[in-house]
Amino acid sequence: MSSLQQLPCAQLGLCTNGRFQKGVPFLVRAEQISTASSTTLQDKVGRRQMLATGVTIAPWLLLSYQKSTAFAAENVKGFLPVTDKKDGYSFIYPFGWQEVVIEGQDKVFKDVIEPLENVSVNVFPTNKDDIRDLGSPQEVAEALIKKVLAPPSQKTKLLTAAEHNVDGKAYYTFEFVAQAPNFTRHALSTIAIGNGKFYTLTTGANERRWGKMKDKLNTVIDSFKIFNV
Repeated sequence: MSSLQQLPCAQLGLCTNGRFQKGVPFLVRAEQISTASSTTLQDKVGRRQMLATGVTIAPWLLLSYQKSTAFAAENVKGFLPVTDKKDGYSFIYPFGWQEVVIEGQDKVFKDVIEPLENVSVNVFPTNKDDIRDLGSPQEVAEALIKKVLAPPSQKTKLLTAAEHNVDGKAYYTFEFVAQAPNFTRHALSTIAIGNGKFYTLTTGANERRWGKMKDKLNTVIDSFKIFNV
């Protein structure tokens, strides 16, 4: 049994009344995203929706917008970078996805047409110092998928799980599928611990579009980094 299964979930901030939350906050459900209103977000961060709808923006306005939302200075064709300086992480997401506000999620970006194509980030306090303290990549991935990433009504399968290191920091990355009655989501997750926080980024797509989207989604996963704050 992995340390994650033995660890009281309150220490990771992943539980309610001593029990792991199911499907929240990590899994961004299609019905949540398809009905999520971006009005509040527009009031908060400005004109990102114009990026999603393809409206041409004057260079000075785009520059001002990027500065005001703390976008990183990366430049990957077809992607937009974002940095959260408060929580200490950065990643990139496909151009054209829009940011939406969903309760329980730190950040969510979704495709305008395909709601299952999205990325979500969550950050929770933890007393652990390293993701390896929780167990092996496969053990931690299986525990998270069963206890957190998918609701109990969905049939799940872990496909791959691996560890990689960036600047001396360990990350676990895994791939899985979650089958619901009316769709199957093919997903990727990467998790890490730093700054006294447990970070997770999850992205995915409908299984029918996986072949088309997998390279983009792997780029999102590979871009995720945490840094000291």
